[in-house]
Amino acid sequence: MTMGNRAARGAKLCGVIAADEKRHETAYTRVVARCFEADPDGVARALAAVMRARVIMPGEFMADGRDENLFGHFSAVAQRAGVYSAKDYGDMVEHFVRRWGVPELEGLTGEGRRAQDYVCALPRKIRRMEELAYDRAAQKEAQSCTTIDVHL
Repeated sequence: MTMGNRAARGAKLCGVIAADEKRHETAYTRVVARCFEADPDGVARALAAVMRARVIMPGEFMADGRDENLFGHFSAVAQRAGVYSAKDYGDMVEHFVRRWGVPELEGLTGEGRRAQDYVCALPRKIRRMEELAYDRAAQKEAQSCTTIDVHL
């Protein structure tokens, strides 16, 4: 197989995956929107509970028989390469929060309002965590550099 054939097949596979992901996004968006119409308080509380819990990505089950933290390493490389970062995740959460009208929900119980506040603040918190991670990485990189002592 030539490099051109591999690239064409890779592009086709990426297109299929992207189309499938778009169908999932559309379906989940509609289902959750309907749920918010039926029970805004319950769904706000449920959404906050899901977001507080650790969301497990299917890729976390990747295995190669050698690296016990394969997904963690894969994620770190993807983040450094700018393929998918915490900023992207924050943007995605913000998209859904706006799409479902979470900031505008009314008639919530006290617990529902706390859940609403939590969910609406998530995109900012996620972006802040990314900034802190970059700051820590930059400090670590700066500490690992050797210094040259110059005497005049």
